Amino acid sequence: MMSRIGVGVMALCLALYIVVVGQRAVLMLTTGEPIAIALGVALIVMPLIGAWALVREMQFGFAADKLGRTLDAEGGMPQAETELTPSGRIAKGDADPMIERYTAEADAAPTEWRARFRLGVVQDAAGRRKDARASIREAIRLSRS
Repeated sequence: MMSRIGVGVMALCLALYIVVVGQRAVLMLTTGEPIAIALGVALIVMPLIGAWALVREMQFGFAADKLGRTLDAEGGMPQAETELTPSGRIAKGDADPMIERYTAEADAAPTEWRARFRLGVVQDAAGRRKDARASIREAIRLSRS
């Protein structure tokens, strides 16, 4: 729940930022100075890119949260098989065998989103964020088809 509140606060901050920067952009565009006009255009484009990125991240987060809740309700979330580090990560020596096992399960069922999502959870717990996001993104895509 706290993460959703945080996302809402960040979205409101971005909206306020877009409004303020938009006002500055209009002021710069109306000066008639070439450099000010170029800066005004940049001030319009950059917040739009930021808004697009925020929307994409929110879509990913909400979809991943929905799949995680579904899998947890089914009792299919992976359990910690070893001691975790104080930060909640899997120890490096224990991570590779777990990742290999969950990768084999995901590869054995290429159309099953649950296996791919479990792999992403294990990769995240092992500190492999980029791989985890890719696996969870694939799980989201599989769940929609």
